[in-house]
Amino acid sequence: MYQIAILGSGAVGETLANGFLKKGYSVIRASRNPEKLAEWKNKAGEKAAIGTFNEAAQKGEKIVLAVKGSAAKNALRLAGLENLKNKLIMDATNPISDKPPVNGVLDFFTNLQESLMEILQKQAPEAHFVKVFSCVGNAWMVDPDFGGQKPTMFICGNNEEAKAQVKVILDQFGWEVADMGSVEAARAIEPLCILWCIPGFKDNQWSHAFKLLKQSK
Repeated sequence: MYQIAILGSGAVGETLANGFLKKGYSVIRASRNPEKLAEWKNKAGEKAAIGTFNEAAQKGEKIVLAVKGSAAKNALRLAGLENLKNKLIMDATNPISDKPPVNGVLDFFTNLQESLMEILQKQAPEAHFVKVFSCVGNAWMVDPDFGGQKPTMFICGNNEEAKAQVKVILDQFGWEVADMGSVEAARAIEPLCILWCIPGFKDNQWSHAFKLLKQSK
C-alpha cells in the first residue's frame, strides 16, 4: 500500500505528489497512460510509483483527486468505486467549464445550489470527500511563503475523521485550516477559485492566497 494515491497527471497532481514525497509520504500517481509518468517516477525516487487510476485507487490509503473538474466523475469511474470505499478523498477539483473567462471571471458548469463535490460524493457515497487545495494555485499548495504569515485553506466534508487527517497534512504543508463544515459548504469554497484567478487574468498577478482574519476573544 502507498500512503497517498494521486489521481491526475497534470500540474496540480505533480505538485502535490512532490509535496507529499518531500514530507516523507509514499506516493503512487495515476494516469490513463502510466508510462507518460515514467520520467517523473525515475526522478522521484524509491517512494514513488505509477499506475492506472484503478491501480492507484486500490493501492492508495488516501486519495487526492486532482483532475479537471469536467473529468472528475469519469476519474472516479476509472478508479473503481469499490476501491474508494471508506477512503479519504482529498478533492482538489473545481467545476471550471471550457468557456473562456469574461473580464477575468471564470465560468462554472455548476450552480450555487449544488457543488461539484456534492455531485462526486453522491457518485461515491461510501468515500469520505474533503474539499481541499481548490482555492489557490498549484505553485502555493506546498510550503506557501507569504512573509511568515500562514495563508488559510478552506475545507469541508461530512466525515470528521477524514477532515482531521487533512488538517494534519495541511499543517505539515504550512497552512492554517478553516473548517467550513459539511459537504454543502463546497458551494462557497469552490467559487473561491474564481476570485483567486481574477487578479491573474486581469493583471498577471498569481502570487497570492486567502487569509481568514479572526478577532481575538
